[in-house]
Amino acid sequence: MADVTANGQAGQPQLVLQKIYVKDVSYEAPNAPQIFQEIGETDQQPQVQLNLGQKATDLGNDLYEVVLSLTLTCTVGERTAYLAEVQQAGVFGVAGFNEADHAGIIGSYCPNLLFPYARQVISALVMEGGFPPFLLQPINFDALYAEQARRLAGGGDETPVLNS
Repeated sequence: MADVTANGQAGQPQLVLQKIYVKDVSYEAPNAPQIFQEIGETDQQPQVQLNLGQKATDLGNDLYEVVLSLTLTCTVGERTAYLAEVQQAGVFGVAGFNEADHAGIIGSYCPNLLFPYARQVISALVMEGGFPPFLLQPINFDALYAEQARRLAGGGDETPVLNS
């Protein structure tokens, strides 16, 4: 007799999003209000740098917390205009997948699902901080995951983790 789950499906792979939430958020404008004058008076363009990270924690019972971390730093010349950070998290139920598919879901699909929420938080922080709106461009998490997997291919059986 086949193993039947509570919803009547026999051993089917399952991916369930249980919760999306902001785990941590931070915003700093260390050189305000002088930086607003400098931006208007200088011909230097603000430079923006994005740092991206991802971490997954096994919560047991086929549940995983995936945390996508975004840090956006804007500088004008040598001075920091603002620093916005968010850790956007989700709890995912992942069961019945083979090891490669499971790793791909945790390393690519989940961060891809969390990114629009993190992008919105970053955009709101920047705008509410008095700076022009900043919209992060889409990120190809599949390509980032594939690159990380290629790097780890010779180094053991670790699950790839996104770090850019």
